[in-house]
Amino acid sequence: MSNIAETKSDMISNMTPELQPGGFVFATFPDGKEPGNLIQQAISVFREKEGVSLILPVDVAIGVDISIEDDMRCITLNVYSSLQGVGLTAAVSTALGKVGIPCNMVAAYHHDHVFVPAEMSEQAMKVLVSLQNEEQR
Repeated sequence: MSNIAETKSDMISNMTPELQPGGFVFATFPDGKEPGNLIQQAISVFREKEGVSLILPVDVAIGVDISIEDDMRCITLNVYSSLQGVGLTAAVSTALGKVGIPCNMVAAYHHDHVFVPAEMSEQAMKVLVSLQNEEQR
């Protein structure tokens, strides 16, 4: 991919955060209990020694009676960064942490995604846009 941001500064200045529609929930299925067809509806699946973790849309979770303890929103960082890139996750989580916003970072092949509590999502967007703007100066 020729448009890959290589440096930390490039990644931050080009990250263009975008708040995704809808809410999400992190759900876990203990080892031995399979999530069945929920895997097809999950936006992320990770197998850990304790079991399978899924990130599901809230409406899917409600439909199958999964507890919604933490309603999360997803902010996609629209920058094509190398899988070898260093510093983007640290910069984003540090900026959010400084204002008391917890975040869960999920890196995929094309983009990084930041999951924040739904009630803090607008504030998180302001923080990330500010971080991007500061790096562009």
